[in-house]
Amino acid sequence: MPEPFCLLFDCDGTLVDSEPLLADVMAKYLNRAGLPFTSDDYIERFRGARFASIVAHLEQRHGALDDAVRRHIESDMRAEMHERMLTELTPIDGVSDTLDRLGSLPRCIASNGPDYKIRRALDSTGLRAFFDERIYSAYDVGSWKPEPGLFLHAGRDMGFAPSECVVIDDAEVGVRAALAAGMRVVHLNRFPEHETTPAGAHTIHHMSELPKALAKLTPALAVGYR
Repeated sequence: MPEPFCLLFDCDGTLVDSEPLLADVMAKYLNRAGLPFTSDDYIERFRGARFASIVAHLEQRHGALDDAVRRHIESDMRAEMHERMLTELTPIDGVSDTLDRLGSLPRCIASNGPDYKIRRALDSTGLRAFFDERIYSAYDVGSWKPEPGLFLHAGRDMGFAPSECVVIDDAEVGVRAALAAGMRVVHLNRFPEHETTPAGAHTIHHMSELPKALAKLTPALAVGYR
């Protein structure tokens, strides 16, 4: 019999500390294309958002890019990010110990990022063994947070109803997607000065707090948590 709940983890900013690196690389290529953008813009306003959505927002303010330019900057940005992740990426503080504490509870990753980027992140930080092939990318599903489709697909494919899923996400767009999917949500709010937790989600500020948060949300799992 399966466990009564399944955990759906975001990747960037939740499991791996990729967002400062991503913000730096993104700012480099957006500015090169003539779209003013800083690393702080990403952290304060666009965390977790799809790259195409960020570009579209900037184009509304600063003028549209040629399609070829748009494709070129995304390709170059992702290529540099892919290389730098190999040596510069680190796991979020406390994530390995926390995943160990969660034992064999069913879990997967549901991320707005491309599949190859998710796998690179897990391999670079030594987290792959915690998830194996249980990886869901918005690019494969065709639905990006804050839409609920990615989470709904991942939960269904894992064999669980929305009410049996708990999402762990650090970004407001992911929290809203999970709430829209009818799932319970733990918001790993690492930037409380920039982001508030939407109503209906449970807030933590460090990954080590996750087991206790899950025990509150899902009392059947409380036994054995320290």
